[in-house]
Amino acid sequence: MRAHLDKILALSGVAIREMYRRKDFYVVLILTVILTLALGSMNFFNEPGITGYVKEICLLLIWVFLLIIAITASARQIPSEIESATIFPLLAKPVTRSEVLLGKALGCWLATGIALVVFYTIFAILTASREHTLPVGLLIQTVLAHWTMLAIVISMTFLGSVIFAAPSSNTTICLTVIIGIMLLGRHLHKIALGLSEPTRTIVEIIYFSIPHVEIFDLRDLLIHNYPAAPWDKFGILLVYGFFYSVIFLILGCLAFNRKRLR
Repeated sequence: MRAHLDKILALSGVAIREMYRRKDFYVVLILTVILTLALGSMNFFNEPGITGYVKEICLLLIWVFLLIIAITASARQIPSEIESATIFPLLAKPVTRSEVLLGKALGCWLATGIALVVFYTIFAILTASREHTLPVGLLIQTVLAHWTMLAIVISMTFLGSVIFAAPSSNTTICLTVIIGIMLLGRHLHKIALGLSEPTRTIVEIIYFSIPHVEIFDLRDLLIHNYPAAPWDKFGILLVYGFFYSVIFLILGCLAFNRKRLR
């Protein structure tokens, strides 16, 4: 067990270094500048309620950019290894296919976590400097919920990278699915009530089967400085997210073990 974990951690480190070499984290710098300018612009407005609007825009930028980083980085990990044929010497070490996929997925998740902390730290510092208050407990919960949501996204994308032929198609499909769930996921049950059978049953099955990533979005609570949720109930949310992440990773490992590499 320790040997498997060491291999997975080593592969995750390789994935993080690859993302740095590909300059993915320049996106972090760009978003940091945007975030700083947006929050700094509050000095140019006289309306007291403008702070909430600026915070909403900044948090939206964080979600959009991190979603793009997570999906695009994850979608190319396995296909690039296969295309460049580096997967074969890697598997000859010996390292199992499951260890490769799990290590790469962990590396992408940790890398996005670093970006996540950077974004929210800047957001917290600048917001506190303007409002002179900051719900620290809720901020921590927002970061943890967002990172858990990214775990679902990354594991889903790795599953797609084994199934779909090209990273571009995988990226498009995963982005469409995640955005669709965030916009329509919570409304599927209501939609099903107005449908006839068997469509109603099909929609309800989809509703109860998909990972509802929209429930990890705590932006509105943070914008309006609500108190933190009870940690025992918040823990259930994290367990829910990691459950779906594990399911997608298991499916990804099974599909990767059956995939022909030549």
